[in-house]
Amino acid sequence: DTSLKVPHGETGTVIGVRTFSREDGDELPPGVNELVRVYVAQKRKIQDGDKLAGRHGNKGVISKILPIEDMPFLEDGTPVDIVLNPLGVPSRMNIGQVLETHLGWVAKTGWKVEGDDASWKKQLRSIGADESEGDTNVATPVFDGAREEEIAGLLSSTLPNRDGNQLIGASGKAQLFDGRSGEPLPDPIAVGY
Repeated sequence: DTSLKVPHGETGTVIGVRTFSREDGDELPPGVNELVRVYVAQKRKIQDGDKLAGRHGNKGVISKILPIEDMPFLEDGTPVDIVLNPLGVPSRMNIGQVLETHLGWVAKTGWKVEGDDASWKKQLRSIGADESEGDTNVATPVFDGAREEEIAGLLSSTLPNRDGNQLIGASGKAQLFDGRSGEPLPDPIAVGY
């Protein structure tokens, strides 16, 4: 028996089973007539050196895992979960990642559209979506999603936080503070969900 087995103490979920046989024309090593492959997925904690990828073609390696108190934080004290290398966006041209980050912020904080009659505002009013509380599910059609003008408008229409402050303006950037020293970082940084 040359079967590979899941090591003792390990667990997982079977996500696929494939059968290969010589009769079906599959190429197999000499002396093997039939082969069964079982694919097992494991859920485990991330660690330094793990490679991750997002749905926009962005990929990277985890360089450091810090305690929550050492992570950069927003003006209201909310720490960020993940810090991405800003050079990843222009090199991969995955602007969808940035737009999704901004729309995520709008959906998490909620919005109230007021003022002029831009076409996108009229469209939101026509479907009764000119205001929303936080934690709202938002979806946009593939290849025909929200445009820059709409995202900037929604970002400037986000609801204030519990302290009455609007942490992010139309630029989608916020002032972050160093988690170790408490000093403000030199430039505003794009933040979202």
